[in-house]
Amino acid sequence: MNRLKDATSPYLQQHADNPVDWHPWGEEAFAEARLRDVPLLISVGYSACHWCHVMAHESFEDPDTARLMNEHFVNVKVDREERPDVDAVYMNATQAMTGQGGWPMTVFATPEGHPFYCGTYFPRPQFQRLLAGVHDAWAGEREAVLSQGSKVVEALNGSAALPMGPLPTEETLEQAVRNLRESFDAERGGFGGAPKFPPSMALEFLLRSGEREMSGTTLEAMARGGLYDQLGGGFARYSVDAAWVVPHFEKMLYDNALLLRVYTHWWKAAGEPLARRVALETAEWMLRELRTAEGGFASALDADSEGEEGRFYVWSPEQLREVLGADDGAWAAEVFEVTGTFEHGTPVLQLPEDPADIARLGSVRARLLAARARRVRPGRDDKVVASWNGLAIAALAETGTVFDRPDLVEAARTAAALVEDVHMAGGRLLRTSRDGRAGANAGVLDDHANVAEGLIALYGVTGETRWFRLAGSLLDLVLDRFADGRGGFYDTADDAERLFQRPQDSTDNATPSGQYAAAGALLSYAALSGSTRHREAAHAALGTVPVLAGGHARFAGWGLAVARAALDGPVEVAVVGPPDDPRTRVLHREALLADVPGLVVAPGDGTGDAGRPALLEGRGLVGGAPAAYVCRGFACRLPVTTPEELREQLASR
Repeated sequence: MNRLKDATSPYLQQHADNPVDWHPWGEEAFAEARLRDVPLLISVGYSACHWCHVMAHESFEDPDTARLMNEHFVNVKVDREERPDVDAVYMNATQAMTGQGGWPMTVFATPEGHPFYCGTYFPRPQFQRLLAGVHDAWAGEREAVLSQGSKVVEALNGSAALPMGPLPTEETLEQAVRNLRESFDAERGGFGGAPKFPPSMALEFLLRSGEREMSGTTLEAMARGGLYDQLGGGFARYSVDAAWVVPHFEKMLYDNALLLRVYTHWWKAAGEPLARRVALETAEWMLRELRTAEGGFASALDADSEGEEGRFYVWSPEQLREVLGADDGAWAAEVFEVTGTFEHGTPVLQLPEDPADIARLGSVRARLLAARARRVRPGRDDKVVASWNGLAIAALAETGTVFDRPDLVEAARTAAALVEDVHMAGGRLLRTSRDGRAGANAGVLDDHANVAEGLIALYGVTGETRWFRLAGSLLDLVLDRFADGRGGFYDTADDAERLFQRPQDSTDNATPSGQYAAAGALLSYAALSGSTRHREAAHAALGTVPVLAGGHARFAGWGLAVARAALDGPVEVAVVGPPDDPRTRVLHREALLADVPGLVVAPGDGTGDAGRPALLEGRGLVGGAPAAYVCRGFACRLPVTTPEELREQLASR
């Protein structure tokens, strides 16, 4: 009996009709494995994973393979996006055993959950032989199998976490810049060779550090290549080549939320028109393609449609002429440089430079986008992940303010309300929801940290103190439940489900590590609240940054960005005045437009709201006029009442 039909995960539901007797992760599966005295077969993936779909079609939909799985194993399907903790501990085991990792991840484990054989994708003939071989080993070499599982668990639990040190220094950050430059691709942007992933966190650090060459070259290359959807906006997961031409076509909320914020910050730093266009197109894509009926943001769009990766996005010269006519079709083929090809020989659209005729480009894009809308669309994973919605809330709130798009700020506010109303339970976050119904899985560290980050950004834009208060309660929970006792954080709470290893990873991956995300949110909250506890915790959580900065800076990008803000203060701006007074709005907007690393803004009306940040205490109007106070550590310069004076103070920090 397949038990996945009632799952909240679209990925699990994709397997609900398999002939495999799938269990969701849970005690029921472990109990059955003990009862039957058979191993667990744990298959971990996610809905936008191309090779997960391939293995599902080849093996999990095949009756003969399913028969082997059902006879000899208790089969468990895990959505890694719902259970990042389960994914993390078994990925550690997979990498330890094989030297590599990826998805789908295939793990054979004892009924206690101890892994003894791990791998990733297996073609069906090889997978069938593996199933038979593991069954034979379990039946005939049980002691060796159990010993292997125990040794793996012992080794993983004995591995040392990164050492903790003091707050990074200016020299630490200079080392990181030098390390990034060593692997920087000056011709094509990015770091290292193929495949290339968007280095969002490292770019944020470089922008905060004033490093325009590496950040600007990379941001332009990504936006002009096939990684970026030149018709509809939004970025794909990664480029399979070193020149950002051919993407792996899945589109993830977390990538686009992080990149939206980075492109907005690029515009603030350099005034680059391309940054503005890409930021707004990406924000509009998020609202158009990922926004759910409840106001949250879905997790991803698949790479595949009609059984082919990228089919929805690619265009041949003939297809361009068919939609646009001969003249515009030929012009579009030249402008979009349809020479870089995907694996089936169909070109991927690029935009190496803006054409002289921008109006014609707009017309061509609109017609192609309308034609593309009639194609079979990629599937959407419409579960709402708290952590990634936190990233989206921060990005949309900032972008909406910077580019005067109140609809984007309202989208951030609506998503925050959904997280508060649906994901909060017992004072803490649940990881996911779908169709307005919360999932059962507890939120992990990055859920609480990234949502807090988003809420602090939203408060800074709207002045609505409910978001500041909620962020504070989440961060108190982080300090009380996730701390490791030496300045860092575990990825799961102290009362979370016990796995064979309590996951902890302070390095960035596709998103900021939970530890560095917590450091950033704690630092911003401390700057608003004056809380010594939160500030000291933020500084302590950055203690692993010096270990990584000199040799592996790409894996500490967000920690480096937060460290840059910490060394800069961060700068605090209190804006006091009636919110409907145009003078207040001008000062508030001027503060939010400032290119200052980690700047926090506290808007207040001067009425003494009990829930307001302490930064506003004692800050009032000046001569009856709205005023702005530029501070560090609550030590403020003389208040100013004009945007010109505020701009001057922020520029001379």
